[in-house]
Amino acid sequence: YVTATNRNYIIDFNYIYLTSSTEQFAGVHLFISLQKTTQSPLVAAGLSCGLQRCFFSLIASISCSVKGLCTVTGPTVIDFRGQMNSVSDRCEYTLLQDQSTGLSLKANFMERRRRDVSFVDSVTLDFSQGDDIQLLQGHRVLVSSPVILSGSVQTFNGVGLSKDQTGVTANISLNGSPVSLFFDGTTAQIYMDVPVSYTFTGMCADSSSSSSSRLSSDSSCQQQYVDPADDTINITAVIEKCNILKSAPFSSCNIHVDPESYIIACTETLCKYPAVDGLRCQFLEAYAKALTHLFFSTDHPEPICQDKCSDHEFCGDIHGNTDCRCRAIYASEYTGQNRLGGPTVCKDNTASLTLVGCLLKENGIDYTHLHLNDKNCKGVMDPESHMLKFNFSSDSCGTDIMTKNSQVIFTNAVVTRNSSSDLISRQDKVFIEFSCSHPTPELQNGAFKIIDNWIMIFLESGEWHYSLTMKAYSDAAQTQLLGSNSDVRLNQKIWIVLETKRNEEVVSVVTDFCWATSGNSPSSSPRYDLITDGCANPADRTVHVMGNGQGTSNSFSFNMFEFSGKEPSEVYLHCQLQLCVKKNNSCERRRSLRYRRGAPALISMVWTP
Repeated sequence: YVTATNRNYIIDFNYIYLTSSTEQFAGVHLFISLQKTTQSPLVAAGLSCGLQRCFFSLIASISCSVKGLCTVTGPTVIDFRGQMNSVSDRCEYTLLQDQSTGLSLKANFMERRRRDVSFVDSVTLDFSQGDDIQLLQGHRVLVSSPVILSGSVQTFNGVGLSKDQTGVTANISLNGSPVSLFFDGTTAQIYMDVPVSYTFTGMCADSSSSSSSRLSSDSSCQQQYVDPADDTINITAVIEKCNILKSAPFSSCNIHVDPESYIIACTETLCKYPAVDGLRCQFLEAYAKALTHLFFSTDHPEPICQDKCSDHEFCGDIHGNTDCRCRAIYASEYTGQNRLGGPTVCKDNTASLTLVGCLLKENGIDYTHLHLNDKNCKGVMDPESHMLKFNFSSDSCGTDIMTKNSQVIFTNAVVTRNSSSDLISRQDKVFIEFSCSHPTPELQNGAFKIIDNWIMIFLESGEWHYSLTMKAYSDAAQTQLLGSNSDVRLNQKIWIVLETKRNEEVVSVVTDFCWATSGNSPSSSPRYDLITDGCANPADRTVHVMGNGQGTSNSFSFNMFEFSGKEPSEVYLHCQLQLCVKKNNSCERRRSLRYRRGAPALISMVWTP
């Protein structure tokens, strides 16, 4: 047992916490310094900055460790030794790896407003067995799927997870020593007891090991960008602001945590990147969090996006509000061409235009105020990607159609809603015109020929006998009869005349149904209706019926079509008719007409490609 000769220590079970510079127990001399001095064996071992502690066992063996801290803020990693290095790309790095337990703490870096400055964007606890745990932007956590956290601790794969208004904390035991990981979306900090003879690897163990700690297999993450210098940055003011870490109230803590690495990290970052999105406070808060017992509140809390930001976005300041901003590399594809989205996608007679939600926000545009030429045609916002998509066709949403140089062009535009009830507006007017062009169709490829000039059938109704004719014309005046040498082109309007030559003052011809088939049988399929119950098919606006039941002839018109399929097919037109006995110039009753062979009163005409 240990025999004490003075009161300069505290006994706590098997451990002795030294409170003076030297002590002697059982002939063992212990030398501990709370200052950074060249005599300290812990400093000589490469560890400093923190409360140093030795454990004394009953057999007088000594195990020494320090309260280690690794801080990752912006592009900078400040390791357990207080040394720093900065990440210059957008790759994933190992922060801490313990081979004995298979645990790796990894950090992924991404760009924000500038392409040439990276920021820690997420942290992953990677286990050799079990699901990884990802700490993401917006205080979000993934353990194979999103996890809803609160102030109480929830355990996943042996890791205690909790969340408060400042960020997410993960607690784990590593070789019997507690490890605490904190991440608020801008800064990650790892607290743990670090043995003097530690064997950990990664940038928290040695920040200069960035090359060996890089994990990303995709070499594109290493691509370097050079953006124009920001001439709004006052270098002198930056140095002065970052050096505040040496002034009160921070100066009283400099003895415990050396501020030099934090000052360098602050200066190097803010000399290239503007002090926005709470960035200047980020380095001050990172230093404050590094102190075991001292935390300083600021007037600029870290931005927290309540909604999930997409992969191409980050949480930042937009016109004084916290929201999802576009990452610089992603946005440069559009901003370099002064665009807010991608090109128009054209297909057949439809088109779509996609705008980038975060670019709209950054330009002060409320997407709910946007519509096409027809104000009822609005864009649809994808909740995951935050992309706003407009769709329209050549005959909808106020589309303009014109023909120019053998091209058919249909044009629309995204515009800002104009409300007469709005007295003032703080939004710029938006006018984004876009169009699709297609070659004028090769009409000769879609031409049909009528097989016969006209069709005649003989009908009987009781004692009356009639002849009924069906003729096709290319003009409304019914002067240009279509014959076997006439080409009928797709979408060309044609007129069909049905007529009888008997009892003009007694009987009227009523066309009840007309339909088209691809086969010669009236009952074959597919079937397309043109006239039903004596009226034009309301779904086909090209059909018009004239004079039906008013005399011995009637007519209708429609635009020529073909049945969809791999090969052009013939089009058979069938009409079913009735006789109407007239009384006072109106139909008294109807009697079914019949062929001489007793078949229904049908008459057909055929076009062939």
